Amino acid sequence: MRRRLAPLSVLALSLGLGLSACAQPAPSAPAAAAPAPAGESAVRATLAGALPGAEIKRLRAAPFAGFTEAVVAGRVFYVSNDGRYILDGAVIDMRERVNLSDAAMEDIRVEGLKAIPTAQRIVFAPRDPKYTVTVFTDIDCGYCRMLHQHVAEYNALGIAVEYLFFPRAGEGSEAWAKAESVWCAKDPRQAMTDAKAGKALPAATCDSPVGAEYALGREVGVNATPAVFAEDGAQLGGYLEPARLLAALQANAGAAASGSAAAR
Repeated sequence: MRRRLAPLSVLALSLGLGLSACAQPAPSAPAAAAPAPAGESAVRATLAGALPGAEIKRLRAAPFAGFTEAVVAGRVFYVSNDGRYILDGAVIDMRERVNLSDAAMEDIRVEGLKAIPTAQRIVFAPRDPKYTVTVFTDIDCGYCRMLHQHVAEYNALGIAVEYLFFPRAGEGSEAWAKAESVWCAKDPRQAMTDAKAGKALPAATCDSPVGAEYALGREVGVNATPAVFAEDGAQLGGYLEPARLLAALQANAGAAASGSAAAR
């Protein structure tokens, strides 16, 4: 679904996530792509050269002429149909006020997030939530800790917070071990709160969902924490104060309604 963005929010939502989130360590730069013949084979060859070994999740015609839209490793690329050019970054339709790159990921995010049931999340929710957000979190991320300090306020505004783990340093890291210790604790909710407050937890291991959640985060394009997603797959940003998160959810719901009405 394409959702309209308010004029001043188009680039802010596209470019401002890093201002309120802890970045994942940057990957090495992709290799240069070799020239390839025209057609889908050219697009595939270019992507294989630029991102060796990465799975192509989806290829389809781009919403502008001469390019193919590709979802690879949780990111959206636009590849010229002759394979010569790759556009990497947010592509904004300024006439329609739509972030095309983000819209391309929404259905993938929705389906991916459905794969992690509530029982495998750490949930802080009011009795009858008006909104639910999925938050990919890292125990050691400062902005993640700031978000958790306000979790009771989010709940008071009718927002349920459902945590998934995304230890930015990856498997084998200290953050990964802390995530497993939280999940494997007798009371994961209290362990999450304690860990976010900087308290040391007893080391624990079990059959945890940390690996699956981390893999999902990469698939849906998480590259910094916290990464906050609405139920319809829209990424709302990183850390937002309670009133701002509520406003973002309300705006997102309004944009979705506007987009549905326009489609009719």
